[in-house]
Amino acid sequence: MRWAGIALLTVMAACHSHKTPQSTAQDVEAAKQEAQHEVEQARAEAARGVKSAIKTGGGTRDVAQAKATAAYDIAMIKAEGDHDVATEKCQTLQASMIQACKDQADAAYETAKAAAKATRTARQQ
Repeated sequence: MRWAGIALLTVMAACHSHKTPQSTAQDVEAAKQEAQHEVEQARAEAARGVKSAIKTGGGTRDVAQAKATAAYDIAMIKAEGDHDVATEKCQTLQASMIQACKDQADAAYETAKAAAKATRTARQQ
């Protein structure tokens, strides 16, 4: 009887540790809003950086450098936000599918980072 009680408590604890679809949907929405907020902040910071390069009398090369850096920063922050949202969405899947979903989210994130780096390098030349 003692073992049955322990087993029941273990099962109950496992059930409570899994997110409900409703809370996961809220988590996904929160991740989307946070990602959007971060991208907006990055765009504002990027605009300030480009303005600063122009104001300080920077040549076209300095302004181009500031624009390339700004675009890179925005792309990286967007990639991070997209990754966070995708990872949260994975939590809505069946347990057997979560890891594959996370692996796909990680691969998309790595691809986005590589594309941002390649674009920055191309713009700097």
